[in-house]
Amino acid sequence: MSGKKVLCVYYSRTGKTRSAMTGIAQALNGELLEITDGVKRNGLLGAARSCLDAVRKSTRFLDKIEMKHPIAEYDLVILGTPVWAGRCSSIMREFLKKYGRDLKRVAYVITRASERVRYEQVYEQMDLYTAAPHLCAVSLRGGDEGEMFWREEFIKEVNKVLIEE
Repeated sequence: MSGKKVLCVYYSRTGKTRSAMTGIAQALNGELLEITDGVKRNGLLGAARSCLDAVRKSTRFLDKIEMKHPIAEYDLVILGTPVWAGRCSSIMREFLKKYGRDLKRVAYVITRASERVRYEQVYEQMDLYTAAPHLCAVSLRGGDEGEMFWREEFIKEVNKVLIEE
């Protein structure tokens, strides 16, 4: 959507969220921003640490973040995160703690491995940190045959939100 500033912020432990957010940012001509806390989270030990951080709702300081504009100047901020133990990643939680009150127009992309994740609850958890509830959201299951369809539907929904502004 030309003329609109879209920021796509994500954290990805395995690369699935990165892949989804890269495609979304390209389709929307948005700025792509990866966030991290510098903690090694690869392998089984990293997965266990990540789930434990999510359950405890613990966060660490994020590595330096550089955006082209102040966050409040974006027309829409899309947040992408994996789901860990039924919650957003601790890295995204820290981002929300730091910037959430400045997010008046936000959308969510969550990636999950399980079919049983109650993703609406993840959206509600994230909304607790933002200035206003999310405008649209999508839950993607990596490798699922419907993943591309739902990603495209999300992009259509985002374009409607940007036009309505």
